[in-house]
Amino acid sequence: MSIDIIQKKLDSYRCASRQEEEQAIREITQEIALTALSRTDFFAHAAFQGGTCLRIFYALNRFSEDLDFILKAPEKDFQLEKYLPGMAREFAAYGYRLEVVDRERQKSTVQKVFLKDESLGKVLHLQHIRQDRSMAKIRIKMEIDTNPPAGGNHEVKYLMFPFAADIVCQDEPSLLAGKLHALLCREYVKGRDWYDLLFYSARRTRPNLTFLSAAIEQNGPWAGQKVLVDQAWCYARLCERIRAMDWAAVSADVRRFVQAHEQPSLNIWSVDLFLSCIKWLSPGA
Repeated sequence: MSIDIIQKKLDSYRCASRQEEEQAIREITQEIALTALSRTDFFAHAAFQGGTCLRIFYALNRFSEDLDFILKAPEKDFQLEKYLPGMAREFAAYGYRLEVVDRERQKSTVQKVFLKDESLGKVLHLQHIRQDRSMAKIRIKMEIDTNPPAGGNHEVKYLMFPFAADIVCQDEPSLLAGKLHALLCREYVKGRDWYDLLFYSARRTRPNLTFLSAAIEQNGPWAGQKVLVDQAWCYARLCERIRAMDWAAVSADVRRFVQAHEQPSLNIWSVDLFLSCIKWLSPGA
């Protein structure tokens, strides 16, 4: 039975808490969504990006919530909604009763839908459940940028659950460029962004500066200003942001996405830690 496949996958996580168990079920759901999209022409148009992409395909050690995509080139008539019925059928084969909620009331360059399910927890054997034996409703936001900045690069990765599927992803330098854009331009602080920066630091990834420059020009506080986005500019702006952060609040924001054994490392988040971690981006490094 298909539900047995999901149960076996869930057991492989060896979850240590209810929170980890619910995060694992969300991740299983994300992978089913990706394989469903791979059965269509979706990845002829789009690439997977963001934290969930890092988690599934690049070994990021934190959980992630959403499915973020970017078109390979602008398409004003692209419609995410056309892929949703096929996804619902795929999920039904695995025991989900999927609710798809499209909250976009007007045409937007960033299209969003929400995938929701509250039936799966009733048929899985859960090790960590609430006192009322319920499970949090699965809720995943799918988002796609239909007017992407120029210069992004892509590569094909392979997913082996629930079946073999080829998924087009942004390559690691382009993913880092997108993350740097978020760190410098996002209007609110997101602890996961800074966790991911530590991940890139450990790998000494070099950002795709062409893609970052186009993103900076398109959106954020420097939009339309023709800023010269080179390594020196990027490093200087990151240093400014790091010195301005409330690191206790930033680390608290990411805790629920980090497994129990890694939680103590969040206690050392500080200005000094992050200034040290970005030295690989400094001019001449």
